Amino acid sequence: MLEYINKFERVVYAVLIILLAVVLVSAIAELVYLLITGLTSYPPGLLATGELVAVLAGFLLVLITVELLDTMKAYITDNVIHVEVVVLLAIIAIARKVILLDPSSTNGGELIGIGIIIIGLAAAYYLLRKAGVVIGSGAEKYFKEKQEKPPQNE
Repeated sequence: MLEYINKFERVVYAVLIILLAVVLVSAIAELVYLLITGLTSYPPGLLATGELVAVLAGFLLVLITVELLDTMKAYITDNVIHVEVVVLLAIIAIARKVILLDPSSTNGGELIGIGIIIIGLAAAYYLLRKAGVVIGSGAEKYFKEKQEKPPQNE
């Protein structure tokens, strides 16, 4: 029974990777479109502030999608979740949120909440880097290939 569940899980991940690849292609197409229309509008060669923010947001969206695709690919091949990469994705996503944030329409509570999230994610990333945490049934194999000892759970 467990074998069927594992096969089903792999099929789900394969479908998600295909769908994520479609999202990535469309995000790249949108980024190229935004960049070309921004650079060809008046004055040519310059991006207005709004266009620059839109291009940067598109770039970060592509970056998030590529990293998520890499994480899913690593899980399928190694059966390991790289927690550090997941936290890094969250940091990139919150950075995208901050860049797109309109401070005039945002209340103080939301800004404080975003600040707390950033501090928490930065602390988590630092601690994960120090500990080298990897989660999954393939973690032992991953560390053997890297010729390292897996971190001990206490």
